[in-house]
Amino acid sequence: MCGICGAARPDLAEPLSLQLLKNMCRTIIHRGPDDQGIHIEPGAALGVRRLSIIDVEGGHQPLSNEEGTVWAAHNGEVYNFPELRKELESAGHVFRTRTDTETLVHAYEEWGRDFVHKLRGMYAFALWDGRRKKLFLVRDRVGIKPLYYTTLKDGSLVFGSELKSLLFHPGVERVLNSQALDLFLTLEYIPAPLSIFKNIYKLPAGCLLVYEKGKVAISKYWDVPSPPGEKSPNRLEELQDELYELLKESIRLRLISDVPLGAFLSGGIDSSAVVGLMHLLKVDPLLTFSVGFTDSSYNELDHARRVAAKFETQHEEFFLQPQALSLTEKLILHLDEPFGDFSVFPTFMISQTARSRVKVILSGDGGDELFAGYEHYQAQKLGRWPAAAPVGKSIFRLLQKCPPSPKKKGFWNKLRRFSQGFEVPTEMRHFRWMMFLSQKTKQKLYSEDLARAVDIGTPYSRKSPFQELFDRSLCFDPISGELYLDFKTYLADDILVKVDRMSMAPSLETRVPFLDHKVVEFAFRLPGRLKLKGLKTKWILKKTMERLLPRENTIRPKEGFSIPMKHWLRTELKDILCDHLNEKRISEQGFFKPEEVKRLIEAHMAGRENNSHQLWCLLVFALWKDKYLSS
Repeated sequence: MCGICGAARPDLAEPLSLQLLKNMCRTIIHRGPDDQGIHIEPGAALGVRRLSIIDVEGGHQPLSNEEGTVWAAHNGEVYNFPELRKELESAGHVFRTRTDTETLVHAYEEWGRDFVHKLRGMYAFALWDGRRKKLFLVRDRVGIKPLYYTTLKDGSLVFGSELKSLLFHPGVERVLNSQALDLFLTLEYIPAPLSIFKNIYKLPAGCLLVYEKGKVAISKYWDVPSPPGEKSPNRLEELQDELYELLKESIRLRLISDVPLGAFLSGGIDSSAVVGLMHLLKVDPLLTFSVGFTDSSYNELDHARRVAAKFETQHEEFFLQPQALSLTEKLILHLDEPFGDFSVFPTFMISQTARSRVKVILSGDGGDELFAGYEHYQAQKLGRWPAAAPVGKSIFRLLQKCPPSPKKKGFWNKLRRFSQGFEVPTEMRHFRWMMFLSQKTKQKLYSEDLARAVDIGTPYSRKSPFQELFDRSLCFDPISGELYLDFKTYLADDILVKVDRMSMAPSLETRVPFLDHKVVEFAFRLPGRLKLKGLKTKWILKKTMERLLPRENTIRPKEGFSIPMKHWLRTELKDILCDHLNEKRISEQGFFKPEEVKRLIEAHMAGRENNSHQLWCLLVFALWKDKYLSS
């Protein structure tokens, strides 16, 4: 696991000075505190900060072939590299290290750009072909590892694992992307290929970028395969056996490491399955880590303890205290872009705790998007009922008069969230229940300049950044179509961003066995009715894991990895909120109407409304702007 950065130039001059490349590497030192490597030649410059996991002593990067004509800078892991290495050695390639990175170089020599189809893992890497003067940037199929890029006025390309390394380059301009800001406030994340800055992009998941003579060409090398059609699925028992063995194989591959590893354990079905299968695979010692909350409605430690006891893990847990004030600015710097998911706090804290014991962690992320674990899948299914819309709108008008519950969830909070979704057109599918700003709220909140820049009067359905995905999702059944949309957007641009940045902040590598592409392809071959059976989420996964896990952990509803942000904004974060969102500052920024921001704060502080999502995003943007756009 590493952080990478670099550049290429069309005129074949050295694209970066040695000192500039070192400085770019320094911005991502947390991603690789163990080692630094640099390669500069006419046309290309590659920099790497390395977190040593495999071949700790001999795996210095960037790595080249024998002649020094092909170089690779690699972030991530290729889990099937031992098999690929054997195949390449039989073809005459000579290896000098035991690393997976060197496999990339020889695989490219042997198979050309098609070598990406042979890789199994999580990765974002740059590969420079010095003979052909081509730079390749590749991101893994699912988007587990990040990769940003931009082109400069002189035709150069600059890239990096994180936005901050690009911003260190003096030729990279910082111009706010208004569309990205609008999407952030709507969804709490910025979907690829956009970033918060104009002309800086995220390479989408499953894509390969080729830079040659100042030109950039991007192609998609993988997507979720189309379903098999009307062919009858295998018997349920056979499907369960296949799923069980695929997950077991995926975890076995992710145990390859020359340093200690462990697992996050929430007590939910996904993380419990990972821990149970690690136990079956004889991981010893098996270290597990959990986070708890003093607020009982947010606490899940009993469920984690049950699994830890069954599989005799060395279990560690800690209680997350309201340390938001001290952490907020630190985490925003690690995120680089405005990002509104509350769960960055517990993810960072549990990663920091785990890093004191291990260097690699396995996580259950991805199970919700493959097997329908979220409540918005239930909401979308209910929303297709003919009377749902008028009933939902009536309930919303009624609940507007009632204060929100202080609990994490509960019936009334769920009903309130469900009814809010009917403010959004049906064309937006299940995103109706994943949006945090309605058009009406935007009209009240956005300044005239911002409203004009993002064309606030245009309905969501006409300017959706997901239209191509909406079209592709129609080849699946209704449930799997919703899963596909989340897999390509929410998973890649929210969940995996959060996990990558918050685990790499304390230099911890996180591996996600549910997102092995063979597991993903299997999951999308299954009919949706086996994932969401009636309103029972993750039905086939739960049935499959009954053979391994305590029954209490397979039947319990999903809780979500959240925090009591609505309370924190009224207590520990109140001063920073009111300071950064006061009328004077809001007026000076020019993005929002001060009177509406004031109303949102006052209603939240009085307990009349739960505006935590809107206020947190406004605060995050204000803090981010001070750090990245201050004059």
